[in-house]
Amino acid sequence: MNTASYDVIIIGAGAAGLMCALTAGYRGRSVLVIDHANKPGKKILMSGGGRCNFTNLNSTPANFLSDNPHYCISALKRYTPQHFLDLVERHGIEHEEKAAGQLFCKDSSKEILDMLLTECEWAGAEVRLKTSVKTISGVDHGYQLQTSSGTLTCESLVIACGGLSIPTMGATGFGYDIAKQFGLAVLPTRAGLVPFTLHPELKEQLAPLSGVSCPVDVHCNNEHFREPMLVTHRGLSGPSMLQISSFWHPGDSLSVNMLPATNVEQDLHDLRNSKPQSTVAQYLAQHLPKRFAQALNDVHGWAGPLQGYKNSDIEQVARALDQWTIKPAGTEGYRSALFRTH
Repeated sequence: MNTASYDVIIIGAGAAGLMCALTAGYRGRSVLVIDHANKPGKKILMSGGGRCNFTNLNSTPANFLSDNPHYCISALKRYTPQHFLDLVERHGIEHEEKAAGQLFCKDSSKEILDMLLTECEWAGAEVRLKTSVKTISGVDHGYQLQTSSGTLTCESLVIACGGLSIPTMGATGFGYDIAKQFGLAVLPTRAGLVPFTLHPELKEQLAPLSGVSCPVDVHCNNEHFREPMLVTHRGLSGPSMLQISSFWHPGDSLSVNMLPATNVEQDLHDLRNSKPQSTVAQYLAQHLPKRFAQALNDVHGWAGPLQGYKNSDIEQVARALDQWTIKPAGTEGYRSALFRTH
């Protein structure tokens, strides 16, 4: 096979690879994107429950984990969430805001993928699928790739093949292997933005709540997130749990404030004075989904009317709700992780 040369070759036809390709193409570079998959942007299609949570207007450098925080500051100043939203709106993609700043397609994630592919076409960037990379070597003024579709050379090579998350979508450790080949340090990896699994007893207690969500404030290792928690048939998920998983290590406990918007202790004292026959379960049912309120009450074994509770009992209830301690059995790992972290 003949050797084909490009200014830029990008390995990986996902969101990062396609965005890189269209940007380089518009700068007048000859660009080729290659991917071993049979379709581009598979993770784009599954993101946001099939409707692609494509940006967050409130994204700041504080939302990113990095050993070089200055990079995030620089990158977000040069390309803001509004820039991407402008691109989405130029393509006429209808979108909606769910939680504050979180933007989703109204219809389908496919619209975002189509947008990126269209922009690549307009920029003159070629996308070649079903192409696996066998070897990469440094040559004068660039790189040479031996691939299943022949020999390729380029001046600039971009590795945008993602990490280990969701291997069923084609994810591999290829990028790490290339980094090691060229002398870059690769730290031990672990799954991030990933649901937690639970030990059998708590899993059984929460099993009837599969699919129930409620807002919480979860803490671990001096970080916290105040967002919804979702009970699944495997354990705990939802934005709060996915976020805190990046700071959790095996053996750590989570502290969950089940009613972050209320002063539980004061509420229970007031309720005991005004309606002494009320129960903790009734109080919880006013603030949480009824099934969740009952299950939480059963987990802690709170029974009887509040008139039978001493001040120390109420303090104990409040502490349990403000600081419900959960020790996960583990996480679901790369199978359902949204990315990897060190």
